[in-house]
Amino acid sequence: MASNYVLPENYKDQTPAAPLDKKTLNKVVWRSLQLQACFNYERMQSAGWLWGILPGLEKIHTNKEDLAASMTHNMDFLNTHPYLVTFVMGIVLSLEQNKAPIQTIRSVRISVAAPLGGIGDALFWYTFMPIVAGVTSGLAQDGNILGPILYFVLAFGVQMALRFALMYWAYGMGAAAINSLTKNAQEFTHAASMMGIFVVGALIYNMGTGTQLGMVFTNGDLTTDVQAQLNTILPGIIPLALTLMCYYLLAKKGWKPINCILLLLVIGIVGCIFGIWSGSYTALVSVPWHA
Repeated sequence: MASNYVLPENYKDQTPAAPLDKKTLNKVVWRSLQLQACFNYERMQSAGWLWGILPGLEKIHTNKEDLAASMTHNMDFLNTHPYLVTFVMGIVLSLEQNKAPIQTIRSVRISVAAPLGGIGDALFWYTFMPIVAGVTSGLAQDGNILGPILYFVLAFGVQMALRFALMYWAYGMGAAAINSLTKNAQEFTHAASMMGIFVVGALIYNMGTGTQLGMVFTNGDLTTDVQAQLNTILPGIIPLALTLMCYYLLAKKGWKPINCILLLLVIGIVGCIFGIWSGSYTALVSVPWHA
């Protein structure tokens, strides 16, 4: 059943509310971890957003009609980076506390949340997380228990420190924090993206060196190790070729990631069975490669 509720332009109670205490702000920060709990393609993160910010709204709006209006417009479409969402929350809570016009709050929320998605992706998904995962996975592969522990401490610890810092900074500055964020946002995003590309490129080589050809051609007394020859020309060409193949399938052919994973699995199993790749599975079927 369609709702006939119409948002007012302003809150009925125009008296600015008392500043939120640290306990309430901390509660909002911890709730922000559930931003994507009810993620959907109609309103994206709106349900998780309202759940996170609700303790602050309840303290600010003692008038039930104002609280209803605030909860309604805070269910608008929202999509931002989960690690940086408290920056948006801090600004919105500051505007709500000062009883800014509802349309102003809605406009500020979406205009700040959207660019944070790109900044967060460049900073975390393309840079910080690959670096942390690359370092700690190496430790884990060596049997060092510090690998998973260090990953959790860095990944969770950094994001929580950032969530708390952004909440208090944005709430304290209010709308003025927007200028600080957007002043060099484009340059910062570009720099972080470039750094992320270099990091991912290095990880492709370092984590893919185990993928090597096991083919050895013999011609009389002459033996040619194909992988050894490739290493003298371009070390890491095999993981690079596999990565470029996946990129082509994803970007040009519209494949889904799961399809690429299954393809790599088939290539790995079949290649090991027939001796194309070096590894323990080549012992299952001995197929010598002769010229």
